[in-house]
Amino acid sequence: MRPLAFVDLETTGATATHDRITEIGIVEVDADGSVREWQQLVNPGMRIPPFIEQLTGISDEMVADAPPFEAIAGEVMKRLEGRLFIAHNARFDYGFLKNEFKRLGVTFRASVLCTVKLSRTLFPEHKRHNLDSLIERHELRAEARHRALADAQLIHQFWQKIHLERSLEAIDTALKAQNTHPSLPPQLDAGILEDLPESPGVYLFYGDNDLPIYIGKAKDIRQRVLSHFSGDHSSAKEMALSQQLRRIDWIETAGEIGALLKESRLVKTLMPTANRQLRKNDDVCTWTLVDEGEGWLRPQLALAADLDFDIHTACYGLFKSTREANDVLRTLVESHHLCDVLTGLDKAKPGKPCFGYQIKRCKGACIGKEPLAKHTMRLMTALTSMKLVSWPFTGPAVIREGEEAHLINGWRYLGTAKSDEELHALLDGSRPPFDRDAYKLLAKYVGKMVPLR
Repeated sequence: MRPLAFVDLETTGATATHDRITEIGIVEVDADGSVREWQQLVNPGMRIPPFIEQLTGISDEMVADAPPFEAIAGEVMKRLEGRLFIAHNARFDYGFLKNEFKRLGVTFRASVLCTVKLSRTLFPEHKRHNLDSLIERHELRAEARHRALADAQLIHQFWQKIHLERSLEAIDTALKAQNTHPSLPPQLDAGILEDLPESPGVYLFYGDNDLPIYIGKAKDIRQRVLSHFSGDHSSAKEMALSQQLRRIDWIETAGEIGALLKESRLVKTLMPTANRQLRKNDDVCTWTLVDEGEGWLRPQLALAADLDFDIHTACYGLFKSTREANDVLRTLVESHHLCDVLTGLDKAKPGKPCFGYQIKRCKGACIGKEPLAKHTMRLMTALTSMKLVSWPFTGPAVIREGEEAHLINGWRYLGTAKSDEELHALLDGSRPPFDRDAYKLLAKYVGKMVPLR
């Protein structure tokens, strides 16, 4: 029998890149069947949230004198090395340990078995497979739920129970099902499967040189990267990427917003050949309204790069080119019976009938048959669906996401920082150009923004 390690961790939260371990419990089972148990409180170097303390019973006072992870890393490695890593929702525990070792500059790898997946495969007739369900279903003995060693003991008990309730053949089939991976391109090191993080971020595919051929974003980098290879036989694009791929790199972020912003900026900077969207859009333009007096507001095209998008300037639509902007305006003029002259589509002077009036489409604002104010109201109604969100602050604002803060000013993404010093240093840089993709992303999260203090 292969040596086993049944592992459970207690942590300060659910995010492996941010939260830290507070307790480790390991049940070691040797090839001869002998069993050893080990438990250790860990000082996480951060406060334990009240709801976590209530769940686990582990308080700041309990871990105050406990060693930090770096002090016990060698002991943890010794107890896990060469063993099959077994845990309930194993990617959680494995991810936390990989991140703790990574902070120390150590690469931790192990073969991993998830008892949640194992239970689903062996007992498909049941809907729930959390640890409490397993305790009830298999009559496991729970001494102290949500403490590391007690939960590791429960996982060990479940392992023993399935060997009584299911055949070795059924168990072996279930284990093999967990170990199936998408076929990687032959030129990639298979070890990358263990290195890929299960966190938000951006991943970069490289070919034969140092320029990426594709950049993508993900809520879970590992899952998203592997999905490329699982579909490479059914998609010509995925097949081509797999054939060109020589190396994968990634940048972890604190959350999805950071991943989206990082992807957009990297694509525009590096311009990978396989990315069709998120290209540079320096010439983006928008419609504004100019007050010509007597109730007449005239549409005027402006480059987005020249605007601050503050509450004093109403903007309508973002267009790749002047031609696209004029085509959209012309469609609105025709569908809302607006005047070609007053909207600038006809060069005739006010007072003379526009072409639209001659074909009975315009209601005659150009020759005084319709009040200018009424025409303006219909114009604003036509533009309403395209109105952009005005920048709601008098200066820069931030979106906080985990340990990161994204700095924005006038819908322009200035950068991401992890400290107040870094944040204020971003203000000293040059003002980036307005980016349509960044605006579309950030406008969705305006409710999360707060003014920079």
